[in-house]
Order: sequence, then structure tokens, then C-alpha cells
Amino acid sequence: MNKNTIFVTGAKGQLGRTLEYYWEDSELARSSELFLYDIDRLDLAQGDVVEQELNRCKPRTILNMAAYTSVDHAEADKQTAFSINASAVDNLADWASRNDCFLVHISTDFVFDGSKRAPYLPEDHASPLNVYGASKFAGETALQSRLHDQYVIIRTSWLYSEYGKNFVKTMLHLMKEKDELGVVSDQIGSPTSTHSLISLLLTILSKRTDRGIYHWTDGASISWYEFALAIQREAVELGLLGKEISIKPLTTEEYPVPALRPAYSVLDRNKTLNEFEVKATDWQQELRLVIKRIADGA
Repeated sequence: MNKNTIFVTGAKGQLGRTLEYYWEDSELARSSELFLYDIDRLDLAQGDVVEQELNRCKPRTILNMAAYTSVDHAEADKQTAFSINASAVDNLADWASRNDCFLVHISTDFVFDGSKRAPYLPEDHASPLNVYGASKFAGETALQSRLHDQYVIIRTSWLYSEYGKNFVKTMLHLMKEKDELGVVSDQIGSPTSTHSLISLLLTILSKRTDRGIYHWTDGASISWYEFALAIQREAVELGLLGKEISIKPLTTEEYPVPALRPAYSVLDRNKTLNEFEVKATDWQQELRLVIKRIADGA
């Protein structure tokens, strides 16, 4: 087995592209080689094909960042959501269990129902409200049933970057096009930059010592409405937007969508900070970094 090979899924998503951005300058790059896969190169739901590719690469580590993330579309496309978020994870975990391979898997705050009013701990009971959350939790469960101590699951929330589609980029587009926006103000969570998450993942891949479920965000406890206000403020200051527009708070009932969302999904990251000995990130600083990169044309 090639001890320095890392098998990466979701390579063309926002996490995968952020990983590529940091990889060459990372210490891990000196001793490791990435094998990058996305849906156009490898369909993770096809277990036989995945098995063949893993046997060819013989990775020491699998980093699974592939996911079906369209929360509302998942309600009408349950089969695809579970195929990517659960069955594919089971395929990866099955191979890892038979080949002494370490598996790092990205999951979500949407495994929780939002009924708690204090930050969710990794050991808190999962109870998803929607198909997307249920499919991600099924993936977690499948992984844990295969791998008893060869895995790390990182739950994260409200992920954004300068790449792909995400809330920050959607807001910036709408703020340029419209004179007024309405944004939900009664759902509370924690924005997370892909930059801070990839920094953590590089630490995990280097250490390979800790096991279990961990949480990672950039430390906020805010609403989508408050996040939108912060996005606009930073974008105006950095010259990405020429002016501020009116942003109105909406209730969940005033903005109906197919999938239910947790009213509160703040994740407690203390276990991650302590066990991996990483520095706490600040959500406003992370947001400014991403908006600056967007303004600079990244």
C-alpha cells in the first residue's frame, strides 16, 4: 500500500478547489500525493467501479468531500441524495475497513432538528428534519458501522467560499441586481469558510491520531439575515458593491421552501479546538478574506 496516497472525492466542489489552492504550500504535500475525483471522473454510487479505482490507487487515506447538497431538491430526489450521501459513503468505508485505510468524511449541522437552544455537541442525538439531513446521517451511520476507529467525521455548517454556489455568492449577486432583499431571520447557525475548514482538514490528515465525530465552524451564532447584513457591509467596504440596499428580516413562514430547516443549528467546536490543537477562527475575518478574494477576481 502506498502510504502517501490520499484519495479525494468532491474535487471540483468548493472544498475541493480550496484544497487545491492550499495544497502545494502545505507540509503534507512534501510527503503525500493527491488523487482527485469528482462525479465526471468517478460515480461513487457505483460500488464496483469505486472498488476498482481504490484497488488501483491503494490509498492510505480517503478524504470524502463529495455530497448531494441541494437541500430543497433532495425532497423530490430522495434516491439520488441517499445514493451519494449514504450508499457512496458506505462503499468508501467498506473498502477502507478491508484495507487499513483512514477515512475523513464531511457531514452537516442538518443532522440535528434544531430543538436545542445551546450549541450542539458531537455526541448529541441526531434527528434530521429533511431528506438531505437524513441522507447525511445515514452516511455517518454506515461509515461508523464499517469503521470502528479508523475515521474522523467533521460536521460543519453554512459553508461558503469564492468558488461554486453558496449563500455568500448568491447574496452578492442579488445585492447587485435588486434594490431590496428579504432574508430569513429566525434560523440561527454558524457560517464556515472553506479556507478555515481546509486548514483543519490538513491538520487532521497530517496527525491521523484522533478518531470520532467533531464539529467545525467559524464560531458565530447568527441568523441568515445577520449574515446577509455582514456580507453587504464587507462588500461595500471592499468596493465589491457600490451601495447598500434595504435588507428586510423574514420569518421562516414568510419564505416557504420544500425542505424544513432547523431553527437552531449552532455547532460546538470546543472538542475540535482542544484535541487537534488548532486556533479558533473568527467568522467576520473569514468572511472578509473570502469577499476580498471575490473582489480580487479569484
